Amino acid sequence: MKLSARNKTLAIYAAKCVAGVLLCFPIYMFLNAWVDYTWSLISVILVLSPEGKDALDLALTRIKANFIGAGTGVLILLLHLPSPWNLAAGAIISLFICDRLNLNAGARSTLAAMIIILLHQEGSTGGAHLWDSALSRIVAVVSGCLLGLLITYVFHSIFKFTTPVSASEAPKKEKEREG
Repeated sequence: MKLSARNKTLAIYAAKCVAGVLLCFPIYMFLNAWVDYTWSLISVILVLSPEGKDALDLALTRIKANFIGAGTGVLILLLHLPSPWNLAAGAIISLFICDRLNLNAGARSTLAAMIIILLHQEGSTGGAHLWDSALSRIVAVVSGCLLGLLITYVFHSIFKFTTPVSASEAPKKEKEREG
């Protein structure tokens, strides 16, 4: 049975997500004291994409955006702004930096990473102190991003495919060919 391009793309994306979920766990087990499994999972899923030919470029964009968000989170922690003002200031700074570096495709990733770093509850996983928790979450974001990049690279080295044109893009593509 031959899969349509759309179903093949979906199957590969689902396989990448499953690989991310399953591979995060050994990282968590190995680095238990330093990696929060939940935040690694979120970072992996944010890096992965269903797109075909641009998946590696998009993964790299999202990783850069994640690092901007994590860095902004650390900066905001240093400023000791109260919640929710810390999240609002972090969002503005992260989005501004992403815009200036032409990383708007990673805007959701930068916001997620910034929020991950700034969320803190005393006694939560990663330590009882603010910086223990922040460091744990930074390691989780970085490990999740790197795992997402590795998964993207491996899958797109094995499977050569093109992303099917969506129904909304079809008229635009047709006009480009005609014009």
